Amino acid sequence: MRHLVWDWNGTLFDDLPLIVESVNAALEALGAPPVDAAVYRDRFRRPVVGFYEWMLDRAVSADEERLIDDRFFDHYHAGLGRVGLAGEALEAVRAAEAAGATQSILSMWWHDRLGAAVERLGLSPWMILVDGLQGPAGHSKADPLRHHLARLDGSVPGLTAADVVVIGDVADDARAAAEAGASCVLYDGGSQSRAVLERTGCPVVSSLVEAVGLAVGAPRR
Repeated sequence: MRHLVWDWNGTLFDDLPLIVESVNAALEALGAPPVDAAVYRDRFRRPVVGFYEWMLDRAVSADEERLIDDRFFDHYHAGLGRVGLAGEALEAVRAAEAAGATQSILSMWWHDRLGAAVERLGLSPWMILVDGLQGPAGHSKADPLRHHLARLDGSVPGLTAADVVVIGDVADDARAAAEAGASCVLYDGGSQSRAVLERTGCPVVSSLVEAVGLAVGAPRR
């Protein structure tokens, strides 16, 4: 491994309780009952509309998708002041630096807000690139990851996808890494349960420091 691509929400950023609150704000707007964290973590998926369709047991219209986004992000952004880094985030990025890896962040959260949060929480010195969402919300990370890796080539000459390990908290991180030709380690403290993550076939850990340790020793794909 030469480079780590970190996920943000649910991985470095400990926002699961706020995410569940925000999901429930969106479900309430659709007239649906709330969910707890355990149900959310078992059922969350990308594209995100699939999660809401599962919860509602019906299709979601385009107008309802817009309502979901509006209610979710209104609640989420209003609560950001209560959220900080995961407990091991700083220790993990320092461990990756000590192992000689370069690091970056790729998130499906809005790019401008992501950059501001990474700066505010003190992780900018370790990250050679921070990419967030610049298109429609709720889709897979596969295309953004390919774009992110292409941009990294300008900062880490000669870097190939086989040199990269993605650390994330959802099965879509594993799918995106596989499609891009990278490896993946999954952290079970975020948006999906360990049982869901283990079905990807990727290593699953309960510690960000352990995730870095596995990534450092990951064979090239």
